[in-house]
Amino acid sequence: MDTRNVQAGADAGHGISFDEAFRVWLRVACLSFGGPAGQIAVMHRILVEEKKWISEGRFLHALNYCMLLPGPEAQQLATYIGWLMHRTAGGLMAGGLFILPGIIAIMALSYVYAAFGNVSFVEALFFGLKAAVLAIVVEAVVRVGKRALKNRIMIALAAIAFVAIFFFAVPFPIIIIAAGVIGYIGARQGRPEFAPAGHGPGGSSAVIDSMLGDAVPDHVKPDSARAIRVGALWLALWLVPVIALLLALGQANVFSQIALFFSKMALVTFGGAYAVLAYVAQQAVEHYHWLKPHEMLDGLGMAETTPGPLIMVLQFVGFMAAYRDPGGLSPMLAATFGGLLATWVTFTPCFLWIFVGAPYIERLRGNTGLAGALSAITAAVVGVILNLSIWFALHTLFRETVAVHAFPFAFDRPVLTSVDIPALVLSIAAATAIFRFKLGMLTVLAGSCAAGVGLRMAGII
Repeated sequence: MDTRNVQAGADAGHGISFDEAFRVWLRVACLSFGGPAGQIAVMHRILVEEKKWISEGRFLHALNYCMLLPGPEAQQLATYIGWLMHRTAGGLMAGGLFILPGIIAIMALSYVYAAFGNVSFVEALFFGLKAAVLAIVVEAVVRVGKRALKNRIMIALAAIAFVAIFFFAVPFPIIIIAAGVIGYIGARQGRPEFAPAGHGPGGSSAVIDSMLGDAVPDHVKPDSARAIRVGALWLALWLVPVIALLLALGQANVFSQIALFFSKMALVTFGGAYAVLAYVAQQAVEHYHWLKPHEMLDGLGMAETTPGPLIMVLQFVGFMAAYRDPGGLSPMLAATFGGLLATWVTFTPCFLWIFVGAPYIERLRGNTGLAGALSAITAAVVGVILNLSIWFALHTLFRETVAVHAFPFAFDRPVLTSVDIPALVLSIAAATAIFRFKLGMLTVLAGSCAAGVGLRMAGII
């Protein structure tokens, strides 16, 4: 073992080498299937129960505050814990490894999709994926709802959010901001409906907690000058490529549009990937015309079947956007740049939020106003996810929909005679497997894909 790495760990106050941390974070990354719930469960099992690097209480505290930030909470939680252990290098390693397998897998699947998406076998594969994804999204509504809708106020917030986004097309960021303000005010007024659920004290024998309980390392202490320097560096890494594209290519170019759109997403992706995907799908499909509705479902299916954050689906969106409008480049080369650009502007801000804000997040432990805002945002997200599940259902189970525009209403209505019977049957089967038989996500996805291929071979689809 490298003695320099051992010494680096000892200097940090815990004695865990960078090499050992690398191996553990790589293991976490390779097992991070199942969306944020599965990824957080994997981290909890390995870091809290097995390695005892961090206690239950501090793990949940870090998770709660990562959920207050825009971006994928599981990836930011990994970055946060890596930063606590091995400073900036540890945060980069943990957060970078967390998304690396997904970047590679989504890129490979995007190549296959762009090259062979119209081949009958591939079409059948993704036909099955759509049914499973629909069932998984519905399960997400139930799962998040059980956790978030603790009382009538939270149920009302979820219902209002659903009605606002589904029937009136209220932009997602406005819903999230309004819910956060309501939660903050309610908590500050002492309303019990906005109080977070208690987690109980964590143990003090964990590595990080012991380190923080003795002499707190310098990098964990808030420092305004350091925060300004770090913030300037990460803002430059994020925004300089965006500005360069705008100046060189103009706003109408697809690469400029990708950079701007996904930079905006990085600022408003509160509440997890399921919540923001409704907004992404609306813009990518209806405004920019980068994808068709069924292609958005296919991309979500890819992200569900690969390790890493579900928000990696944005790489597929950027890939297809540039593939369809390559300019002077070859379609595949343009698509590669488009996918990587979407990934860069989506995840670079995640490191910014952690490296600049983490010391102050530590100081904000127990802030009732912020905890109340988080509770209200999580409740509103349930309504947004319900909207997403219905949007997916409309485009999975029906071949045709009609746009209804009658002020102030704006929503899609299914053409009932266009119902897709095989898709309906397969979706019910996938939902039964998840809810009744409690089968794992990968098992359901694999079974649905096999069923799609079987239906195509039988001539049913």
